[in-house]
Amino acid sequence: MRGRDPETGEFYSPSRTQQRVEALEVRSLAEKLVALPPAQLLRLPIPESLLPHIHETQRITSHIAHKRQLQYLAKQMRREDDEVLQAIHDALDEGGEMARREAAQLHQAERWRERLLDDGDAALAELLDEFPTADRQKLRQLVRNAHDERAKNKPPRAFRELFREVRALLLSSEDETPDGSEESDDET
Repeated sequence: MRGRDPETGEFYSPSRTQQRVEALEVRSLAEKLVALPPAQLLRLPIPESLLPHIHETQRITSHIAHKRQLQYLAKQMRREDDEVLQAIHDALDEGGEMARREAAQLHQAERWRERLLDDGDAALAELLDEFPTADRQKLRQLVRNAHDERAKNKPPRAFRELFREVRALLLSSEDETPDGSEESDDET
């Protein structure tokens, strides 16, 4: 029974609409968990009591049975504390942000590779300005070999190697940035 507090006029419990909205949010979270591979599930702060229900839902392939099991999983999740559900949700969002960062980094490496192949020495000079630790000779050789492969219709071995080299540069600069900023914060 919902009712109101006679003194303050506030409701004793959330409205049915609010309860439905919260239940749908939990069900949406359950759907996301079921869609994850087992390795990624282990990295999330999921209580041990929920893991068998998640695995069972993943195992079921029949549409109606899967839907029913998903509802049951959501029901079990609603029994958990709000903090636990929030921690799972936050961990999922963090993983999504990481994937977006990795995709952006791959796109940046592809753009650099294309610029190196199209613009030649001008793009190489700009890349070396941005990444002074880069091996100029190796990059020039990879660009030259990639041009030869395209001209002779050979498999794109140097093309791929150039991508890996540029990506390694981007990764190394990303790794150095936080360390450098921490050191300068410690020194001041």
